[in-house]
Amino acid sequence: MALSDADVQKQIKHMMAFIEQEANEKAEEIDAKAEEEFNIEKGRLVQTQRLKIMEYYEKKEKQIEQQKKIQMSNLMNQARLKVLKARDDMISDMLNEARQRLANVARDPARYAALIDGLILQGLYQLLEPKVTVRCRKQDVQLVQASIQRNLTVYKAAVKNNVEVRIDKDNFLAPDISGGVELYNGDGKIKVANTLENRLDLLAQQMMPDIRVALFGANPNRKFMD
Repeated sequence: MALSDADVQKQIKHMMAFIEQEANEKAEEIDAKAEEEFNIEKGRLVQTQRLKIMEYYEKKEKQIEQQKKIQMSNLMNQARLKVLKARDDMISDMLNEARQRLANVARDPARYAALIDGLILQGLYQLLEPKVTVRCRKQDVQLVQASIQRNLTVYKAAVKNNVEVRIDKDNFLAPDISGGVELYNGDGKIKVANTLENRLDLLAQQMMPDIRVALFGANPNRKFMD
């Protein structure tokens, strides 16, 4: 039975509708698949970038923390150095004041004469030489000469040997020192510095640990005391 044109057109329309429906369904399936893949890729990219951002800020945070530690260490070192300098300045001021007070010792004749006796006798014992030269301030020549005469007897009795002691009147000690003497052996190669300033410096070196404790207290980090 032959189909009429109307039947053919109907079948064609039916086929076209079927094809269009299949195409729409396929397009929807492709869209859905594309959107799913897009969301998966988007999530992957977002997670990757999120991890990168977290790593970046973690690295920055560590760098900042390290810089803070370095800066804090530098500030603490600077503060420590300032404290040490202030302490050294205080000790220097104290020693300078002590040096200024030394001049008062020479102004007391009896006290200064006794001190000269001790300084000369100590120098003689340190040298133990047959010939000794003494240097002093020009204004102390008579005082030193009298002290030498007094000490010769004491020295000879102690060491059982004679000693020849003379004052160097060609080379006096500076007049602006507080006092005291210097003693030399016969050829001048051995020297005993017993000026008041020398004695103060020696005493300050020996007593420096005790001075620091008295001024600033014991150092809690110090393990050994000798």
